[in-house]
Amino acid sequence: MYQQVSGQAKQVPENESAATGYSTSYSSSAPYSTDSYSYQQPSLPLPKPPVDWSTGLCDCFSDFKNCCITCWCPCITFGQVAEIVDKGSTSCGASGALYTLICCVNCCGCFYSCFYRSKMRQQNNLKGNNCLDCFTHCFCETCALCQEYRELENRGFDMIIGWHGNVEQRSRGVAMSVTAPTVEEGMSR
Repeated sequence: MYQQVSGQAKQVPENESAATGYSTSYSSSAPYSTDSYSYQQPSLPLPKPPVDWSTGLCDCFSDFKNCCITCWCPCITFGQVAEIVDKGSTSCGASGALYTLICCVNCCGCFYSCFYRSKMRQQNNLKGNNCLDCFTHCFCETCALCQEYRELENRGFDMIIGWHGNVEQRSRGVAMSVTAPTVEEGMSR
């Protein structure tokens, strides 16, 4: 093989690249044998089986206060559940107001709330399916909202203080163990 270098033809061996000088020929004897080394894809962890709800659908009277609130004003319970399920991206008041508006306009707030039940079920790996969520909310809205409220309480959420309050309360325990930062002289509040 010949290559033009500064006006003169220079012979370059076929196994070297003109641009880099590195060998471009590949031998069949690799530094390791593919037979002696085998690559196995790492196995993915198996998904955990869904768990049961912590309380039954008809255990409403185990939390009588929440049962009464949900019976008379389901928008409050829905707002509290939606705020926790949305991880604070929507407020309790905004979710409750939208739920009330939907109920007043077309009496189908159950379809809006069943979306949150499905979302909560998927986040917490609870048993059920979307169809069952829809039927539960359509035929027993107050029981479904009470069950969701109790489930979140049993998972450690304080429903009264909302998402941001729960995050602050949990992080406060971590922050208390760390010493407070020192303030340089000359700085004031």
